[in-house]
Amino acid sequence: MEKHSEDVKNILGLQLPTDPRWVDLTKIHLEEILTDHAYCEQKAALTCISLVQKNFDKEKVVAALSPLVTEEWGHFRLVLAEINKRKLRLGKQRKDEYVNKLIEFQIKGGGPDERFLDQMLIMALVEARSCERFKRLSEGLDDKYLRNFYRRFMESEAGHYTLFLELAETYIDKKTVRKRWQQWLNYEKEMIHTLEIRGDRIH
Repeated sequence: MEKHSEDVKNILGLQLPTDPRWVDLTKIHLEEILTDHAYCEQKAALTCISLVQKNFDKEKVVAALSPLVTEEWGHFRLVLAEINKRKLRLGKQRKDEYVNKLIEFQIKGGGPDERFLDQMLIMALVEARSCERFKRLSEGLDDKYLRNFYRRFMESEAGHYTLFLELAETYIDKKTVRKRWQQWLNYEKEMIHTLEIRGDRIH
């Protein structure tokens, strides 16, 4: 627990590690956790498409996120293939309470720069927390194949959160980005305490 906690802070910047009980719960909700993971990857791809459309005038955003769309959609297909291989079923998409709570913290009615900054930082935070959850699964699942499966996802996604931070700093003053990022990290830490520990959700 202690090493994981330090890894989370040093590598991902997150202020609070996932409760270790979460992995134990995922073991009895395998179909549900794979379903939720599939939809998380799908939503990541769709969000990147939306960000490209909204920020068509930002050349580096378009260049960086266009291949990410392909990568995230490829991840969706990988998870879907794993569901089918195990003769499980892709269930219904569920409300993402974690992301909805993050959206509540976005600046309301701000200028274009403030909206862009929060768009980039919310994506950075979702990617960081996803990577941290994949690390938990890669270390805690009983199924060796799934441990390796999630280790590959962890490695693949590890750099995504820094990409969104770098894109923010490309267009917004670095001190402003870092100040707002710390606010997001603090908010997410407190928010995690309010969410139920559920084994059928990635977040």
